[in-house]
Amino acid sequence: MKPWKACLPAAALVLGGCFATQSDIRVLQGDLGLVRSENATADSLRRIQLDHVIASLRALNDSMHIMTDSVTTLNNRMFRFRSDMSTSMTSIEQQLLQIQELTGQSQRRLQDLRASMESRQEGQQSSVAATPDSASAGGSATSDATPGPSQLFQAARSQLVQGSNASARSAFQDLLTKYPKSDLAPEAQLSIATTYEAEGNTDAADSTYAYTATTYPKSRSAATAIYKRAVLAQKNGKTDTARKLFHLVIKKYPNSDEASLAHDLLKTLGK
Repeated sequence: MKPWKACLPAAALVLGGCFATQSDIRVLQGDLGLVRSENATADSLRRIQLDHVIASLRALNDSMHIMTDSVTTLNNRMFRFRSDMSTSMTSIEQQLLQIQELTGQSQRRLQDLRASMESRQEGQQSSVAATPDSASAGGSATSDATPGPSQLFQAARSQLVQGSNASARSAFQDLLTKYPKSDLAPEAQLSIATTYEAEGNTDAADSTYAYTATTYPKSRSAATAIYKRAVLAQKNGKTDTARKLFHLVIKKYPNSDEASLAHDLLKTLGK
């Protein structure tokens, strides 16, 4: 038997083994291609998902910026609003102060005008009384004209400002006697109490303040009289009396300036 014939089975086996390996490689290559394809598909899906996430984050970031800008804008508007309100309130307070000052000036001016008018009327009456027609034969041309309430009040107030308490009190009393129904009567009565207080006559001042409040309860002087009684009592150590009078002015005249002052003073007395 020839040697090469003996090698035929081995060669067949070797060749058969080679054919099997190449087939496996092709299968393996196919599997690798499939894996790569799947990986590519998965990468593509992940990329799409990642793009969605990035887009969502950007949108959220933009929203946060918008919200931040809106909050900043709102804060700026609130700051400007508060600033404008503060400026407006200051302006209103200044206007109210000016109105109060003008009102006070108007009251004094009105009294001066009344006194001036009364003085002119008095002069006219004197002129009429001095004419020949007004005097009988052999008679005297005298004038019965007397000062009006504003003139008397103005004269009394001048005495009070100068510190002449007795003279001022007499002038105010003269006004009350001659013109008891004058709109200046409450203030005149209040001023009489003030003259007593200035002289240190506490009892007379307190009783006159009380008389003012009871006689002219609807006047502005009533609240002032009660308040001054309370302050006078507080100065003299009568704390309970002062507290009661402060509460009284708040109850009867809640919208008065004296009521506001009474609230503040009650805090020092422990209410």
